[in-house]
Amino acid sequence: MRRAPGGSGRLRAAGKYAGYAELAAREVEGRDYRREQRFPRGATAAHIAIHGGGIEPPTTQLADRAARTGRHAYYSFTAIKPSGNRDLHITAHRFDEPRALRLVARTGRTVSWHGMSGARPTTYVGGRDTALIARITAELRAAGFTVARSVPAGLAGRNPRNIANRNRRGKGVQLEISSGQRRRFFASGRLDRAWIQDPANRTRDFYAYTAAVNRALSRS
Repeated sequence: MRRAPGGSGRLRAAGKYAGYAELAAREVEGRDYRREQRFPRGATAAHIAIHGGGIEPPTTQLADRAARTGRHAYYSFTAIKPSGNRDLHITAHRFDEPRALRLVARTGRTVSWHGMSGARPTTYVGGRDTALIARITAELRAAGFTVARSVPAGLAGRNPRNIANRNRRGKGVQLEISSGQRRRFFASGRLDRAWIQDPANRTRDFYAYTAAVNRALSRS
């Protein structure tokens, strides 16, 4: 998880593994992580969570909800270890898991869901798709969410090899959502695994946020 700008420490640049092959050689699929995907017929956009499960909760749930309601493609690399899930973090421009690459390459628009530290509820909207960035920013603000006016280089998502930008158009969107904002998506502000897996614990903000992102996609 990246640190919020202005906080102590530097933005986290990379995880334990440089790519998927290295991770797969040391971690066990089905025990340590899952790869989840759907591709509805006619889908032209994808919601992805490459740091899903216990890495940056609840990005899996956010991407899944947005994909289902928008009838978009969905992918999550979902960490499910009892502890140490941060070890499964592969930074976005090195994320080369083959199923994710194939799914993203079949679509023209990508929204990549991420989590970062920071108690202040806010979102940094990065990536290379400047038109979609503007629409998502506008829709989130109209729904009452705070979106930062500038995005630090470490969160910008501008690298062409960033998984968000590896669609047919070579440009996508990366959402970096602070801990403070993500906690508002669930009752009692809890982000532990059992709690976020139960839809009954979702707040109105969870649904309003994903709906705002999908409105932006529908107008693109």
